Amino acid sequence: MASGVRVRSPVNAGYFYPANPGELAETLRASFLHRLGPGRLPEKAPREYTGRVIGVVAPHAGYVYSGHVAAHSYLELSDAGRPDVVFILGPNHHALGVPIAVDENDAWETPLGQVMVDKELAKELSSLERIVLFDYQAHFYEHSIEVQIPFLQFTFPETPRIVPISMMLQTPEAAVRVGKAIASLIKNKGLKAYVIASSDMSHYVEARIAREKDFKAIEKIKALDVEGLYDTVIEEDISMCGPGPVMVLMQVARELGYTNVRLLKYADSGEVTGDKSSVVAYASLSFEK
Repeated sequence: MASGVRVRSPVNAGYFYPANPGELAETLRASFLHRLGPGRLPEKAPREYTGRVIGVVAPHAGYVYSGHVAAHSYLELSDAGRPDVVFILGPNHHALGVPIAVDENDAWETPLGQVMVDKELAKELSSLERIVLFDYQAHFYEHSIEVQIPFLQFTFPETPRIVPISMMLQTPEAAVRVGKAIASLIKNKGLKAYVIASSDMSHYVEARIAREKDFKAIEKIKALDVEGLYDTVIEEDISMCGPGPVMVLMQVARELGYTNVRLLKYADSGEVTGDKSSVVAYASLSFEK
């Protein structure tokens, strides 16, 4: 890569996923073939972009706990064909930087290599919607976007460009604005694009309670009810960490006519650890025509 290119290092490698390239590739492979995974691998030769899917919700915990759930979303993207660009939105767990931040780096690095940021598209997005600002700090330590990159690399070896967006501000109003801006870019520029919303569901509650609460949120997601999702998360006290990114994807889907939302997989950490008394839950969903 040319000198002077600013690269975000994989700060969560060795924690959320393996730092060794071979071990990481095998872990990703195992996620797809896991007993709770989709049961097959992405096609080696990427299919042509079909436009059938606009985006997915994928979890962002350690791969041992949620990788098999995330694999359902990435296999869906593989089947729908290789895009040119992927908008990846994740919650800001560290409360650093500006409220909604697109990354200033030119590329993101993982043990599997580097993926280019579409800086021009990011600039257009920031110009179109003034609450989206360029900021390094929001992305320094954040794992919610980083853990999606190796899955993207494994799914599409010729990895599409990315636009990483960190959301500390996760209100319906902000999500609708960002969603409308992304949808406008996709439509007006004729982009072959996906939107990945990075979120886990309920945290540290009994599995039965997590499922009961989370499916109330999932029903709102499937209905593309942005306000309804936010209200449900608040009223039911659902410890879903990425409602903002999911609401952005919901708004993009509404704007572009992707009204069929399918739940691909729901699972919790207890299915790995055996402890159902306190789990983190995960869901993969696909937004289709």
